[in-house]
Amino acid sequence: MKRAPTGRVVLVTGAGSGIGRALAIALAGAGSRVVATDVNEAGLSALAREEPGPRLAIHRLDVRSEGQWEEALDFAEDAFDAADVVLNVAGVLQPAWVHAIVPSDIDLQIDVNVKGVILGTRAAARRMVPRKRGHIVNFGSLASLAPVPGLSVYAASKFAVRGFSLAAATELAPLGVAVTVVMPDAVETPMLDLQVDYEEAALTFSGDAPLTTADVVRLLVDEVLPKRPLEAAIPAGRAALARLANAAPEMSARLAPMLRKKGLARQKEKRRG
Repeated sequence: MKRAPTGRVVLVTGAGSGIGRALAIALAGAGSRVVATDVNEAGLSALAREEPGPRLAIHRLDVRSEGQWEEALDFAEDAFDAADVVLNVAGVLQPAWVHAIVPSDIDLQIDVNVKGVILGTRAAARRMVPRKRGHIVNFGSLASLAPVPGLSVYAASKFAVRGFSLAAATELAPLGVAVTVVMPDAVETPMLDLQVDYEEAALTFSGDAPLTTADVVRLLVDEVLPKRPLEAAIPAGRAALARLANAAPEMSARLAPMLRKKGLARQKEKRRG
């Protein structure tokens, strides 16, 4: 028996914490019917306790599993209806210099950040194309636009997310399905907290201040979901700098030491609280 008879159906990955959690809460509060998914069952349970009600349902999903994607989309249809929007938010990051990268960390970041997005986009598109409607939103990062020393594997994974999403958008647009790639700068989440103690992640902290999850929610609610752009990156100034760094890698290499120095100072401030 379906619940909450009105409002679009949105499936959100990575909803156990951070951006995914904030989006699940905001969208359910605004009238959407939300299926919040994550591999982190404790995080999902906490979300359900905070946001009880007929507009939010939780479901465990390991985005690396093709079968679990099908189960999650089936669950959405049973709980509410076919998903109108799929938000591929789940992601992981592990700082490391290239010569010290641990192979298992390569596997995790590529499997979650890239394979998870590809499988999720594929699974959603297979159901949306016959209906000739739907919106898939894949989360990249400003690291999708500019290489980040110290986060080379993460940057590679997010470059891949952008490349895949742009290609998928071109394929699916004539079939009625939109694809958007969202690229925020560093956001105040557990992923950012993880990087504080790693000098390798200094460039993450080189901006004036990190974004908040509320900034990302506003971008999704005010711009991405109603307008369905191909790309959306925030904040504008840092996004422009990232695009410049991508267009002129030599200039990026010259700027990196200055930005790294600034980032190291901000990391130190953050560790002091």
